[in-house]
Amino acid sequence: MATSQKTLPTDADVHEFIAAATPAKRRTDGEELERLFSEVTGEKPVMWGPSIVGYGTYTYVSPSNPKNTGIWPKTGFSPRKAQLSIYGLKDLPEGAELLPELGKYTEGMGCVYVRKLEDIDLEVLRRLITIAMTRTDQSAG
Repeated sequence: MATSQKTLPTDADVHEFIAAATPAKRRTDGEELERLFSEVTGEKPVMWGPSIVGYGTYTYVSPSNPKNTGIWPKTGFSPRKAQLSIYGLKDLPEGAELLPELGKYTEGMGCVYVRKLEDIDLEVLRRLITIAMTRTDQSAG
């Protein structure tokens, strides 16, 4: 299995990472997301690289180079300074279909950006996380 993957699971403490998030609103939103993701997934959070809190894993195969494979969290988030980054919500067709009901967000390549939790429907987020956790080994899209 060849990989040039840089972001991998670490032993860093998730709660310490969230506690250090700035500004304070990002920290409180990060704490709320950690509770919500842990409850919905039933998984213990794991730090991926220095800044992603991930839940579950799947193995991906790059569509452009089938020899390039790696692991990635099924879903997760990062309380970044400018906004919250939420991963895995739109990777599966069911998630992409439900995503417009989430509320106020913008999209990045592999994530959804949210300014504050009050901008989104947390029940829809719960459903999107549940969908993301059904992901199995597959090509990354």
